[in-house]
Amino acid sequence: MTALFKIALRAIMRNKLRSSLTILGIVIGVGAVIVMVSIGQGAKVFVEKQLESLGINVLIIIPISTTHAAARGTTGTITLTAEDAYAIARECGAVGYVSPGMRTTTQVVYGNMNWTTGVSGVGPDYQIIRNWPLKSGRFITQRDVNTMAKVCVLGQTVVTNLFGMLDPVDRWVRVNNIPFRVIGVLSAKGQSPTGQDQDDTVLMPYTTIQRKIMGVTYINYILASTITTEARFEAIDQITALLRQRHRLRPNEENDFTVISQVEFASTVMETSQTMTILLGSIALVSLFVGGIGIMNIMLVSTTERTREIGIRMAVGAKEKDILFQFLIESTVLSSIGGLIGIIFGILVSKLVSYYGGWPSLLSSPSIVVAFLFSNMVGIFFGYYPARKASRLNPIEALRYE
Repeated sequence: MTALFKIALRAIMRNKLRSSLTILGIVIGVGAVIVMVSIGQGAKVFVEKQLESLGINVLIIIPISTTHAAARGTTGTITLTAEDAYAIARECGAVGYVSPGMRTTTQVVYGNMNWTTGVSGVGPDYQIIRNWPLKSGRFITQRDVNTMAKVCVLGQTVVTNLFGMLDPVDRWVRVNNIPFRVIGVLSAKGQSPTGQDQDDTVLMPYTTIQRKIMGVTYINYILASTITTEARFEAIDQITALLRQRHRLRPNEENDFTVISQVEFASTVMETSQTMTILLGSIALVSLFVGGIGIMNIMLVSTTERTREIGIRMAVGAKEKDILFQFLIESTVLSSIGGLIGIIFGILVSKLVSYYGGWPSLLSSPSIVVAFLFSNMVGIFFGYYPARKASRLNPIEALRYE
């Protein structure tokens, strides 16, 4: 076996340019597999982190316009109230925390600096539901909600644009020309799965937004979290039954609200990410397959060129299996060298794409090992036919070959 390996290396080295071009096909194929899979895996981890930032076991209840609402001369917007949220907290056993929610966009001013951002009205449980720790200060309390306190908590983007390096806690900002005291700063969350900057926000008691900014009595949405992930279906049923009863909807009437589960949204996003990873990997495997065809082509040419050599080996006692192994080893060595170089190439390209292109990438040992083993399988698969053809040559005809 050692002798066959040395013979294979000498044969490869005799045609360095041709061997290099053959190896190049495998290098590109293996490198492409590693790059594509690492980008797909990196995107998957990135999406997972973004989904975690949205909160744990989150349910979102939003109002919708319905025939029933139109018949009452109202719109779907006012069908949710803070009392609905409190009722869910009291009566739905599968629900752990609840926060009424308001949302508007307005300008926030500090000194001679101003910034247009989203202002959200929330309850004390909002921080727990969103799993959003504070960088400094404190969060909104029930007392702030009850007294419609003019206090706010700022996201990192707002702090950067209004205060720069200053500590905003206990300073005053103006929202709709109303002064608000900054009581806390949220830690950075980054982008949401839909690409929105979660840190570009100002939080304040929902009652303050209702009465002092928007002048309304309804709420825009209810944010809730279930006691466990598995309890989400039970929670949705409980919330639906309770709100239908509170809104006095008859059996034949549609819901004037909808309940959205963050878990289902997360599952859809993750399935899409996984599909993209498989698609990218499959495209890269095509490159490796093309590289295998190159090996077969070169080995067939090599078989033809070395017909007389094969005849001499057979004449001095080489068996059919010896010739078969010789050519199989040559094709395997070619693919192995290409696989090793391809791994280095793929790792470097993944790092460059991540650094310069801003694409998240995650190198995984299994993908590297699989790519290398697959390159060897390609060498064996596409080298077998030329090797078999060489091993079945008639020794006499091979010796006559010019």
